[in-house]
Amino acid sequence: MIAITGSIGTGKSTVCKILKQKGYKIIDADKISHKILEQSSKEVAKIFGKEFLDENGKPDRKKLGKLVFADKNKKEILENLLHSKIFESIKKEAEPLEKIKKIYFLDIPLLFEVKNSYNHGFVCVVYAPKEIEIKRVMDRNNIDRSEALAKIDSQIDIEIKKQKADFVIDNSEDETHLINEVESFLKKLRKEYESCEV
Repeated sequence: MIAITGSIGTGKSTVCKILKQKGYKIIDADKISHKILEQSSKEVAKIFGKEFLDENGKPDRKKLGKLVFADKNKKEILENLLHSKIFESIKKEAEPLEKIKKIYFLDIPLLFEVKNSYNHGFVCVVYAPKEIEIKRVMDRNNIDRSEALAKIDSQIDIEIKKQKADFVIDNSEDETHLINEVESFLKKLRKEYESCEV
């Protein structure tokens, strides 16, 4: 398993889209976490209150997001509720791919932020300098600089993530540059997995 991570605004989702187009299997940790959250409606209501459920009785992700963004203790409580279940679900999806020794990727935005130790072989960080991150988040979310900074600063700094990575994909320029970066990354990766079927 190769973990693909980054920070908000660095373009991790775009990289995963390119990898998917190339025929690689992507396990999406965000999709899994949303599914696990939906399945945890009773626990969410019990811990945080029924006001954190929507009209369909499902957890209201926006309300919960605002709550945990403002309160680290509440964030930890939610993480403790969800992360072991998310980990088990990722493991279940990964097992058949591990058996056939297939190269596959785990799309996981908060790899370095979560306490669980995910069983990944390598870590690839999708990188863009902080000023580019800020501009992208402002444009994408239609928010001002201070709001964008608050979102970015709630995660581990991208420069620290870059230092921890086995591979880095630079996404500070245009799409053509990014595609070339992905190709270069895959070539390096294939050298590590020469005996594997790609």
